[in-house]
Amino acid sequence: MRILKIAMLAAALLPVASHATLGGAPSASSPSPTMLHATPQSAAASTTGTSSPTAAAPYTVRESRDANGVAIREYVLPSNVVFAVTWEGPIRPDMTVLLGSYFPNYVSAGESRARGTGPLIESNGDFRIESAGRLGHFFGIAYLPRLMPAHVRLNDLR
Repeated sequence: MRILKIAMLAAALLPVASHATLGGAPSASSPSPTMLHATPQSAAASTTGTSSPTAAAPYTVRESRDANGVAIREYVLPSNVVFAVTWEGPIRPDMTVLLGSYFPNYVSAGESRARGTGPLIESNGDFRIESAGRLGHFFGIAYLPRLMPAHVRLNDLR
């Protein structure tokens, strides 16, 4: 029984190298991630004339595709912490890997509502998830409000 538990744990942790984990460091080994430097419109609009036009963006976006064709975007703070992830594709990505230690919050949110009643939108003080879709097209966002940069709006992350 103990060996089975160890094998299951190892199998669950092996995919961790392929994508970011919410609240952790961005993926380093995802296949050919595209680095995008983000300057959200809300942050750009709130800057004053005293700041330089080349000021650093409050976050960086890393985009990659998994083996199933799901586009995953990681929103990374300058401190190298993922504060949000978005996904869009024909299936849902591996949520255990994507959400990391926040996966139990996702499970409890799904259990607390009736099946087939529309999108999953759940929030507690530290974690928020919005997930929706239909056969062949799933999308969503999960983020940590406490880590979100001050002048970044949710619409900037879509």
